[in-house]
Amino acid sequence: MRYGENALEVIARVERKLAELAPSLPKGVEVVPVYDRSGLIERAIDTLRHALTEEMIVVAAVILLFLLHLRSALLPIISLPLAVVVAFIPMVLLGIPATIMSLGGIAIAIGATVDAEIVMVEAAHKKLEGTPPDLPPEERERLLAEAAREVTPAIFFSLLIIAVSFLPVFGLTGQAGRLFRPLAYTKTFVMLSAALLSITVAPALRDYLLRGKIYSEDRHPVSRAIRRVYEPFVHVALRNPRTTVLIGAMALLSALPIAQRLGSEFMPPLDEGDLLYMPTTFPNISIEEARRQLQQQDEILRSFPEVASVLGKVGRAETPTDPAPLSMVGDGHPPAAPRAVAHAHVRRWYGGGRPWPAPALGWLWPEFAR
Repeated sequence: MRYGENALEVIARVERKLAELAPSLPKGVEVVPVYDRSGLIERAIDTLRHALTEEMIVVAAVILLFLLHLRSALLPIISLPLAVVVAFIPMVLLGIPATIMSLGGIAIAIGATVDAEIVMVEAAHKKLEGTPPDLPPEERERLLAEAAREVTPAIFFSLLIIAVSFLPVFGLTGQAGRLFRPLAYTKTFVMLSAALLSITVAPALRDYLLRGKIYSEDRHPVSRAIRRVYEPFVHVALRNPRTTVLIGAMALLSALPIAQRLGSEFMPPLDEGDLLYMPTTFPNISIEEARRQLQQQDEILRSFPEVASVLGKVGRAETPTDPAPLSMVGDGHPPAAPRAVAHAHVRRWYGGGRPWPAPALGWLWPEFAR
């Protein structure tokens, strides 16, 4: 595959070519793929699609629950996909590919843009609550503009802090830089596109959708119950600012012992879902012994239920591109693909002798993960 090519399209073209060549193969001969990266690519795309869908559903449900206004819930459903689509424009111009890390940056940035959207919608509701249904358009626009002026500085600086926190990522070099820099770029692009839409498209959407009856927060049963819980803490924090700041400083200092153990490099494990097994043996091994050991290893690997197929290789081809010695088994070894029925167990808090919440919680948060 040439550098910069779309791996998914290349794999599709290879599959079409193999299908064309299949009738010309000798009888009993077939080409069996042992490693197909398209599954990894499709899972990465599905992760972003699911994250975007879940964010839109959750935010719409929160707005509907706390504001009791159906049309307000449409604001994030429209603005979030637009912010992601606009973020792909600088990605194309700068040549940033849609890899696992770049898509992960988009998924991370969605959470920050969601917070800003919720704050803006709630501020607009606070200005419009209690207004008559026949409010003049000029007065309506003035109230919406006033709400935007009140919360825009706070939203802007919160997004700026998040963006600045990712600046050290651009200074990474080597393998860590190649891995994390696309994530930082795409996260920044989504936040910039969301900020651009917040001053162009979002005001027009709020003026069009924030209509009808706007319920007051004092009349909302959920809001009243929550306010009774958090208002005492807010009053204590505001009346004792020094104590509040001191608690935050102590929380920061408590992280120093952990910070000293972090180290200087962070490379997270990426679970591709495929296995690579590359053993080595003595350098003076004979070809017959290497072949015998390879057969035994393949039989052992094939006995595991998680393994669908194995393909080992020993020896070296007459080419300078394959410098592996005879003692290295499986150089270029195709991974053993896990079966769909194989799952890894993840311990959850509701497990271990607590059967009553397991059926409900297991559907949302399963104990077994692929």
